[in-house]
Amino acid sequence: MTLSTRGDQTPAVLVLEDGRAFRGRAYGAVGETFGEAVFSTGMTGYQETLTDPSYHRQVVVMTAPHVGNTGVNDEDPESARIWVSGYVVRDPARKPSNWRSQRSLDEELAAQGVVGISGVDTRALTRHLRERGAMRVGIFSGNAIPDEGTLLARVRQAPEMTGADLSAEVATKEAYVVPAIGTKKFTVAAIDLGIKGMTPHRMAERGIEVHVLPATATLEEVYAVAPDGVFFSNGPGDPSTADHPVALMRGVLERKTPLFGICFGNQILGRALGFGTYKLKYGHRGINQPVQDRTTGKVEVTAHNHGFAVDAPLDQVSDTEFGRAEVSHVCLNDQVVEGLQLLDRPAFSVQYHPEAAAGPHDAAYLFDRFVSLMEGQRA
Repeated sequence: MTLSTRGDQTPAVLVLEDGRAFRGRAYGAVGETFGEAVFSTGMTGYQETLTDPSYHRQVVVMTAPHVGNTGVNDEDPESARIWVSGYVVRDPARKPSNWRSQRSLDEELAAQGVVGISGVDTRALTRHLRERGAMRVGIFSGNAIPDEGTLLARVRQAPEMTGADLSAEVATKEAYVVPAIGTKKFTVAAIDLGIKGMTPHRMAERGIEVHVLPATATLEEVYAVAPDGVFFSNGPGDPSTADHPVALMRGVLERKTPLFGICFGNQILGRALGFGTYKLKYGHRGINQPVQDRTTGKVEVTAHNHGFAVDAPLDQVSDTEFGRAEVSHVCLNDQVVEGLQLLDRPAFSVQYHPEAAAGPHDAAYLFDRFVSLMEGQRA
């Protein structure tokens, strides 16, 4: 990737692997980047989106037309860096206006070397991805852009998301502890597959001391912290490649330790129970996805970021090696599995993001459900 500074009118072009191209202006760093083109329907929370490790190797198209209004601050990032491979917006804010803003989004993208493009008809691009599906893409900017045929050939040489094993690339290399807020009630071992910063914070708010462990952690390292529960985080990549996390989760299930997984962790639970996974046509990404909790009948508006899903029967209880399992949550837009639970062991998962960073707080009760499992096991 070659990067440089730019002026506001530096030309840029976005080229999809099926040959469609969109021209615009450079936004952020000037150069080139490749990834999987996906779209996010959130109207707010762009800073949390950019710093979500689950977006590693993805070029995010924002469906909201005006992006960057509130600038960037140092309080809202979900990790230490921006993880998206590229960023696509229609109408970037000329000047941020918010009392918390410390710099513009354009400046932050440029400082972190993230190549973006603005002035694109993101509505047409989103409709194209909905019809054709998520696909490889390249963004190229500068004053000497090669012809689109040459660029298309380079896009088609980029790696696909299917078969990508990425969680270890974004996870912490060293274990660390997030202390409980107030009185410590429980200890949780959290397997970092691409964890967002707000997730251990939500647990800490409930009196949980969270030991965040690398994706490569062994079963012995997990139980060395004497956990009352084990948590598997969100993360990027194809769950069919995640053999080590699946084996690790199976070890936790065998010990009957309370277990909670979100997003990638839901797919890991699905595989551990013997279900398959598959790639969605264009995925769920945004903060306005309706999900029904089948255990209560309640409908929640939830935050999503996933391109893969679990292939489990919706309307029957399944017999697994670890007892009976059922689908606990389902997306009301397309009936995709959004949660699993075991009926004979203390384990459950959801496909979405209850930490609500960004997003609504409808699903915050899931952390309380995890606490209840640990209370029940202790009793």
